[in-house]
Amino acid sequence: MTNEITSDLYLSNRDTQVKQTGNSSLGKDDFLKLLIAQLQNQDPMNPMEDKDFIAQMAQFSSLEQMTNMSTSLNTFVTQSQASPILKGSELIGKTAAWLDEEGNKKQGVISTASVKNNEISFTINDENHTVLSLNDILEVSS
Repeated sequence: MTNEITSDLYLSNRDTQVKQTGNSSLGKDDFLKLLIAQLQNQDPMNPMEDKDFIAQMAQFSSLEQMTNMSTSLNTFVTQSQASPILKGSELIGKTAAWLDEEGNKKQGVISTASVKNNEISFTINDENHTVLSLNDILEVSS
């Protein structure tokens, strides 16, 4: 008689579905709760060593700093994507083409970008200091 060895040989609950609840990652509050529970429930005859406690506190501090940095970066990215002046500043120093009042195509180098009432405008470095809106610009080249 031969028995085949399979990966589920001794797993009596292999067909049992695992129910997941909540978030699968631990945050800084969860980490602190675990540390406090560990301190409260430690064996008084064999307490946690100082170096273990310091290592866990260092991990907690690192986790908190990474969480704060992630939040700050997300805020920065959100604000920078929404800022029209940042988008417009990319065009400073580039040559823009537009049509004047008579319909003639003009070109000039963008010298400044400004925002008023959430609308961006560009000043061209020419004798008239022409001011253009984003819609006035036909094309931009380096």
